[in-house]
Amino acid sequence: MTRPHHLLHGSGRILVVCTRYIGDTTLAIPFLRNLRAAFPSAVIDVCAEGGARAVLTDCPYVDEFVAWRRPDGRCGPAAALLAIRSQAAWLRSRGYDRAYLLKRSLSGAMLAALAGIPDRIGFAADGRILLSRAVAVTRGRHQADRYLDLLRADGLSVDDGHNENWISTESAGRIAAVIQQLPADRPRVFVAMRSTAPEKHWPADRWAEVIHSLVSEHDSEVVLCGSPTDAPEHAAVLQTVRPEVARHVHDVSREVRLRDAGALLSKMDVCVGVDTGLIHLAASHNVPVAVLFGPTDPNQWSPWSPRAIVLRSPQIRRPLRERFSPAASTGRGWPMGEASLADIPVADVLAAVESFLPLAVQGRRATAIRRLDLRTAAFPYEIRSSSATTAVPPVLPVAATD
Repeated sequence: MTRPHHLLHGSGRILVVCTRYIGDTTLAIPFLRNLRAAFPSAVIDVCAEGGARAVLTDCPYVDEFVAWRRPDGRCGPAAALLAIRSQAAWLRSRGYDRAYLLKRSLSGAMLAALAGIPDRIGFAADGRILLSRAVAVTRGRHQADRYLDLLRADGLSVDDGHNENWISTESAGRIAAVIQQLPADRPRVFVAMRSTAPEKHWPADRWAEVIHSLVSEHDSEVVLCGSPTDAPEHAAVLQTVRPEVARHVHDVSREVRLRDAGALLSKMDVCVGVDTGLIHLAASHNVPVAVLFGPTDPNQWSPWSPRAIVLRSPQIRRPLRERFSPAASTGRGWPMGEASLADIPVADVLAAVESFLPLAVQGRRATAIRRLDLRTAAFPYEIRSSSATTAVPPVLPVAATD
């Protein structure tokens, strides 16, 4: 593909069309960083819906946000097409040279084509005939890497793809009052038990068990946050735990808006939950995360972070065509197919969270926990306390028995 002369020199105008999902959009941050590195002087605008836009508000690689006015599904095809044409006419007036379509949809491809954007790079899916370059989608490839594939296919160099995120002074200030409610000497665990997709939910009684254990056995403060519509579900779970446990659970769903969720998550010690956008947002702030997977593929949707644990049942349901295809499972971290969230026991979830929890020693947090090789060490963990005067006894391994 031949680049416009001004894009060759790093200027020009580029439109990035994102999805409406928080997690998908958070995973686009490495893409945006690499796009900015390739075109340092270009105007880079992001077209996305409100919720998705909020997680990129402080992203330094974006010049302006363009509202995606998605047609109402009840309005009929004629009215939907009219809405797309109207928005495309406005985009045409801005004179974009290139569009990258992270949104895999016919409507996104139509929007860019009707806007008269000459270079339209997207995935080989719905609307591929409207693209100037359609990039093949590889099953089982992580979503963050799929986005970067759009740049690779365009002949642009890509860095290591690391994740990152930012917190504005304003967001930090608005979250300060929430954080002040949490004791400084207790680990903070964020629990994301809800998703917009009900099939991703884990049984509520098991979340109650997890919360009970985190508070009563690990002296943790538990923080819940979601959309305001999640508050009744949170309340129903909390009604099943003892009052002395509920006192250490803080539901801030009605206090914290999505714009400030990243600032809240950045103050957590651990995040645990189902496959939902807040998990990806926590990972982008380098918070350790444990995530429960069922119907979605962790190869594509696992948190983009080295500080993540995926919990998934080993009982995988695979389509018939993949059962006899060795290539379907090679080169991937997890087998392709679907699993049941109901198969994930509470003990596994707690073990994952415990592996990340900072160890409280006489009211002070340990600063590091390093796992040692049991074949060469006398004990499985070496613990360095934040206080040089605090002695921490080693945790001895259980003796092996025949």
